[in-house]
Amino acid sequence: MLFNMSSANKPIQKFCIVCGSPTEFKIPEGDNKERAVCKVCGHIHYQNPKVVSGCILEWEDKIVLCKRATEPRSGYWTLPAGFLENNETVAEGALRETLEEANAKSDKIQLFFMCDLRHISQIYMMYLGKLSDGKYSPGPESEEVELFSESEIPWNDIAFTVIEKTLRLYYADKKKGNFSIHFDTIDPR
Repeated sequence: MLFNMSSANKPIQKFCIVCGSPTEFKIPEGDNKERAVCKVCGHIHYQNPKVVSGCILEWEDKIVLCKRATEPRSGYWTLPAGFLENNETVAEGALRETLEEANAKSDKIQLFFMCDLRHISQIYMMYLGKLSDGKYSPGPESEEVELFSESEIPWNDIAFTVIEKTLRLYYADKKKGNFSIHFDTIDPR
């Protein structure tokens, strides 16, 4: 195992990715936070939040939702979204994840919601756009993909709080007839 979780629920890199030697958790010189530092070569292992990007795609007064086929929350509904990859923009990541999870495409998306999930070190960037050609189907990470109107949304089976919040903001804006960019933080501590 390359890393484990400390008693403070902080990830600790156990071995150096540069030379393979053991690391220790300490505050490096000139820093103010504890980090995993290699005992041999001194390489500092920084751990940063993960960015999750995804889309709300509309088609004829309905939106695309995916039933997750993977943990966490397998069998629950979500918007198509996932972790950003290196060397892609956040919007490119949202479109890639939407294609991977729902075999769905959009020609144009705009930022809709940014949410910090401090307790799990994630940042969600959710976009809004139109589903191209009304085409969608399950990808390898989805059991099902469906179009839902607001009254059909399976609210009790939404996978994550941030997805429920995204959907509620979407429908509130839709009722007003004006979509804004929203910002929030979810921190249940």
